Amino acid sequence: MRRKIILDTGPLVALLNLRDTYHEWAKAQFAEIEPPLLSCEAVISEACFLLRTLPRGPRAVLDLLNRGVVEIPFHLAEEADPVMRLLTRYASVPMALADACLIRMAEQHAKSTVITLDNDFHVYRKQGRQVVPTIMPEVARRNT
Repeated sequence: MRRKIILDTGPLVALLNLRDTYHEWAKAQFAEIEPPLLSCEAVISEACFLLRTLPRGPRAVLDLLNRGVVEIPFHLAEEADPVMRLLTRYASVPMALADACLIRMAEQHAKSTVITLDNDFHVYRKQGRQVVPTIMPEVARRNT
């Protein structure tokens, strides 16, 4: 069975922004990953906001959805209670809504890996105690 990849905002923005520090890393990772990548609407919203000044920035994000490269199987309305528990548990980090949604997705997809630039994913745990498998640049790993 193919492992599911859960997509965070950072790698998505890096892929679409040629001037991003992690653009080449993101491009190489996306070349190795078999679509679809799973994500949530909070990540898509963050990415559209962060790319708003680039020509076709938000449109490029939505194009990945239209082409099936990224899918959104997550429904916040159905997962509000577990997401709220995560936000409460990690309030001191602090945890963003998108991160809480991704951790909840990792709980739902047991064999998944989160692709991220955010080293807070080394702090977060799924099911309360389990390490969240991640794909991230070595530089981000060393900064934990």
